Amino acid sequence: MKDVLIIGSGISGMACAVRCAARGVHVTLVSPFPSERSQSVMAAGGINAVLPGGEPGDSVLSHVEDTLKGGCLLGGERAVTGLCEHGEEILRYLESIGTVFSVDGQGRPLRRAFGGQSHKRTYYCGASTGKQIVSALVMEARRFEAAGLIERRLWCCFHSALIRDGVCHGAMLFDEARGGLQAVCADAVVVATGGQNALFGKTTGSTQCDGYAAGRLFMQGAELKNLEFIQYHPTTMETRQKRMLISEAARGEGGRLFTRKDGRNVYFMEDKYGPGGNLMTRDIVSREMGALEGPAWLDLSSLDRAVIDERLPEVRDLCAKYAGIDVTREPIPVQPSVHFFMGGLAVHLNHETNIRNLFAIGECASMYHGANRIGGNSLLSAIYSGNVAAEEAAGRKGGIRHPDFSGDLERERNLLRRNMDTQSPFPVMYMRDMLAETMRKHLGIVRSEENLTQGLTDIDYDLSIAERIRYDSSVMPYFNYSLTGILTLARATVTCALARRESRGAHYRSDYPETKEASGFATIIAYDGGNYSVRLDKERAYES
Repeated sequence: MKDVLIIGSGISGMACAVRCAARGVHVTLVSPFPSERSQSVMAAGGINAVLPGGEPGDSVLSHVEDTLKGGCLLGGERAVTGLCEHGEEILRYLESIGTVFSVDGQGRPLRRAFGGQSHKRTYYCGASTGKQIVSALVMEARRFEAAGLIERRLWCCFHSALIRDGVCHGAMLFDEARGGLQAVCADAVVVATGGQNALFGKTTGSTQCDGYAAGRLFMQGAELKNLEFIQYHPTTMETRQKRMLISEAARGEGGRLFTRKDGRNVYFMEDKYGPGGNLMTRDIVSREMGALEGPAWLDLSSLDRAVIDERLPEVRDLCAKYAGIDVTREPIPVQPSVHFFMGGLAVHLNHETNIRNLFAIGECASMYHGANRIGGNSLLSAIYSGNVAAEEAAGRKGGIRHPDFSGDLERERNLLRRNMDTQSPFPVMYMRDMLAETMRKHLGIVRSEENLTQGLTDIDYDLSIAERIRYDSSVMPYFNYSLTGILTLARATVTCALARRESRGAHYRSDYPETKEASGFATIIAYDGGNYSVRLDKERAYES
């Protein structure tokens, strides 16, 4: 029997696990927390698909075109076509395992408009689409757990991959419950660890998604791609803990952005882009908001109370709870915030990295979204990528003979013990906060060579002292050993942004405001003993 090790138990990780188990493959599903605490539950807006009886004129081809155009032609056409062609199949599957989509009075699924789309094709479950899908997948996974095909390992964190001669044989895990590092061999490893929120501190996402796995794998030879493309969501609300997402669904249902000038409301997106201005792609809306002389607000007061109560209850409730705002009468103060990462581990069409038997899926993999993700495609790509990787891993020969990694394991254990004895005036969490400040300051919505170069200098200093940072006994050891991997990923991200001397999608350079070529190129970065080498890949070979 084949053994597949999946790191991460959000929607993409669970989709992959269930698909592998259905093929008779044994899965070890690793995560620090239960799936119900994954970032996936925060996805509120919906999932894209083209179904029979949808909006007149819509088609899979139109969905493909919208996705490629929204990504500024950096998404691979074959990959995007596969994604969009499977939309209906994925939606039907989700319904079959218990996902309850919103319907009208005749029982027909409801759709809403989302940014960057030419038709209404985003299906949703009230304001909790992610929660519904997670719940359905958890129940499906439990069936296979009962059958012995899925084994969950909670309170475990990824430490590093077990690699020999360009082949991945498993991973080292830090098991908090068992108190130490363990080597787990597998015929394939699938990384489903989400984006890199912790690099920026307060974002719309979970700080559980810190980018460490991508950073560590990068240091072990895995190539990264298009890290400079970081999506800022235009409508978020500040709270003490994080940036609260005001779902794009609010604008899809008719919410309007405005600013105030000379005592009057100015609907700046509609004035510049026409009636559909509020649903332009997120990079465009975010840049327009950044160019305003004053703050921006989102107005829902023109919507019927029933529409807000039935379709936007989460927006209504979080505004009331965290800001004391009644959205039926008062506008919501909004600002752009880091929301999604189009870049990540470079993967082929089968979601395998340049390291044999090492796969990446979901947000930690760079494949479908190009320079900018359109609304509603994240949940679709999470499930589709999990299915693709599962089919590839399940179809390969099992029972691989694994090398002896006991020496590697003992070396890493000694390094952990040494770090715990190291003394420094800077605790790990302080350094992570300093990194977030650097990234927000130097890798914002608008960038320049001067800003990016200073960011690189700051990160290089952090890296130079990272090995001397003291162990903070108030946090789990993972935060200690993960620091260098996170800093390395941050440096790679800024390096990619410096290398792309043009503006495209979510990457805007004030010193290079024009888009160079219609078809564009991918930014591929590799790591070799501390050296960061970048190549601009016009062929985008990973997607061929």
